[in-house]
Amino acid sequence: MNRSSTPPAPRVVPLTPRGQRTRGKLLRAAETLFGEKGYEHASIADITREAQVALGTFYVYFPDKQSIFVEVVDDLGARLRRLIAEAVAECEDRMAVEREGLRAFFRFASQQRHLYRIVRQAEFVDEACYRRYYDRFARGYVTGLKKAMDAGEVHRLDPETIAYCLMGLGDFLGMRWVLWEGDAGLEQVVDTAMAFIRHGLEARPARRARASRSKG
Repeated sequence: MNRSSTPPAPRVVPLTPRGQRTRGKLLRAAETLFGEKGYEHASIADITREAQVALGTFYVYFPDKQSIFVEVVDDLGARLRRLIAEAVAECEDRMAVEREGLRAFFRFASQQRHLYRIVRQAEFVDEACYRRYYDRFARGYVTGLKKAMDAGEVHRLDPETIAYCLMGLGDFLGMRWVLWEGDAGLEQVVDTAMAFIRHGLEARPARRARASRSKG
């Protein structure tokens, strides 16, 4: 089912407020249906009915179903990154960034219940889109980790490897405690995750590190 061999079609950006509203309705309808029915079972006719627009209107803004799916995934990623950036904007150190970033991701996953299903489908619908979702997230993560390493806040390790480790941690915790459990006990999950992250990342003074080794 993978259809990633062709480049994405240029996006039609409406010039009028009415056109922008119509396009937004189609995207919201597509997100709902791709989440509920899956890509293969959600038709363009389904999307236009959900959006309450004429079937022909779809083709004013999107050439085909794959193009709107790709934009839904890209839009989910952009909204998630924006929410996390806002959540960590006032954080004073890297550990605070990690904690508030986790909370923001869990909040987004709780509000956007179709996030996991839609992103998982992207691997088979459009692999380039699937990889782009994670790559864009990782790029911002790497930038922040490099700054923290330069400031001596975390161990100097390969930042991209660490970024994907931390992304995987958040992804699976969200799946387990948000998607499956409905937000139960999230603060304890965050506390446990942060204890794990802090132990693995936080740069310890040399004397404390030597003392720990001598006790061992």
